[in-house]
Amino acid sequence: MFDYQSHFQSAVDALRAERRYRVFADLERRVGSFPRAVHRSEGAERDIVIWCSNDYLGMGQHPKVVAAMQEAAGRMGAGAGGTRNISGTNHPLVQLERELADLHRKQGALVFTSGFVSNEASISTISRLLPDCLILSDQLNHASMIEGVRRSGSQKQIWRHNDVEHLEDLLKAAGRERAKLIVFESVYSMDGDVAPIEQIVDLAERYGAMTYIDEVHAVGMYGPRGAGIAERDGLMDRIDVIEGTLAKAFGVLGGYITGTNAVVDAVRSYAPGFIFTTALPPGLAAAACASIRHLKRSGVERAAQQRQAQRTKERMIDAGLPVMPSETHIVPVLVGDPESCKAASDHLLDRHGIYIQPINYPTVPRGTERLRVTPTPFHSDQLIDQLVDAMVETWEHVGLPLTGPTTVELVSRRAEIFAASGG
Repeated sequence: MFDYQSHFQSAVDALRAERRYRVFADLERRVGSFPRAVHRSEGAERDIVIWCSNDYLGMGQHPKVVAAMQEAAGRMGAGAGGTRNISGTNHPLVQLERELADLHRKQGALVFTSGFVSNEASISTISRLLPDCLILSDQLNHASMIEGVRRSGSQKQIWRHNDVEHLEDLLKAAGRERAKLIVFESVYSMDGDVAPIEQIVDLAERYGAMTYIDEVHAVGMYGPRGAGIAERDGLMDRIDVIEGTLAKAFGVLGGYITGTNAVVDAVRSYAPGFIFTTALPPGLAAAACASIRHLKRSGVERAAQQRQAQRTKERMIDAGLPVMPSETHIVPVLVGDPESCKAASDHLLDRHGIYIQPINYPTVPRGTERLRVTPTPFHSDQLIDQLVDAMVETWEHVGLPLTGPTTVELVSRRAEIFAASGG
C-alpha cells in the first residue's frame, strides 16, 4: 500500500533541510497599542514590537474602520450569505466597488476575497478572452500574477525587471495587430523599487498593447488621494486595468480590479475565481469603505509613514547595516543566507522582543535572503533607535558583517543572481 504520509513528511523535511521551513509566530494585536502586540510561545506571553506588518498605515486599528466593521456586522451579521451569483451581494460591497472605481477614476470595480485571487482570476480571464493573446510579464511579478499567467493558457514572454528596452523588443516582435497584455507591478514589495510606468504605458500605446498594473503595495500609500503610484504620476487614465488590495495600507481584507465597464463585466461574468467564491462579508466591506474614504481625504498618515521610513533607512545606513536600495516605504536589509536570516529573526524576537519575519527563497532569489522592515506612522523615533541598536547587536551575535555592501554592489549582486536564474 502506498505510504502517503511519509511522502508528505519528506516534502516538509526537504524544506527544513534547505532552511526554508516557515514558522508562524502566535501574535495578538491589540487596538490602540499598534505596533505593539502580544507574542505567545510555549504557554508564555510577552509584549513585542511588530516591524514587518503590511498594515502600512495602521488603518486596521483606526477607530473609523473598527467602528464601521462593528456596526455593519451588528446590523447585517457576520457572513455574506453566499457567492455574488447566489445571495452574497450585500449593500456595503456595492458601496465599496463604487468607492474603488472613484478612487482610481475608472468606470467600474470588482471586489474579490483576496489580492491573490483578484490577480489570478483577472489576468487569466482577460487573456483567455483575447484571441491569441501574448502576455508580457515582468520578471519579478508576484506569485499571484504568475499564477494568473499560467492559468490563462496564453503564450507568455518574460521581460527583464523594469527593462523597457527588452519590453520594446518583445512588443516589436509580436507586431501591432496581435492582442497583447502587459502585466507589471508599481511597487515591488521585496526590493522596494518602482516600475517605469510612464515608459511602459508609452510602449503599450505605441504597439497596441493592453496594460494591467498591480498597485497592491502602493494603494493608500501614494498619490493625493491614496490611489497609488499611477495617481502620483498622473497616469491612471492611461492604464487599462488597475488592481489593488484592501489588506495592506487599507488595513482590512480583499482584492479588486478597476477598469472600463466592459472589462470589469467580462471578468465578473467569466472568472471562476470570482463566480464560485463566497462574497466579502458586509463588515469587511464597510470597514474597507471607511478606510478608503478616510485616506482619500487625509494625507497625514502617508506623510508620517514616509518620514519614519526615511529615518529608519538613514539610521540603519549610519549604523553600517546593509540596507538594500529602495525608493519606497519598504526597507529591505540584506542577509544573503537562509540560515543566518532565520537566526537573525529568531534572535531579534527572543532577545529584543522585535518581530521581523525572515524572507527566504522562493519569495526572493537564493543569495538575497533578507529582513524586510516596514515602518509605520506609529513607529516612533525611539522605537526606530531601539530597532537599529537591536539589529547591530544581532548582526554581531549571528556573525554578519556590519559594514554592509555598497548600493552598487547590492544592485550588481542582484543582477547576477537574476541572470543566473535565466532572467
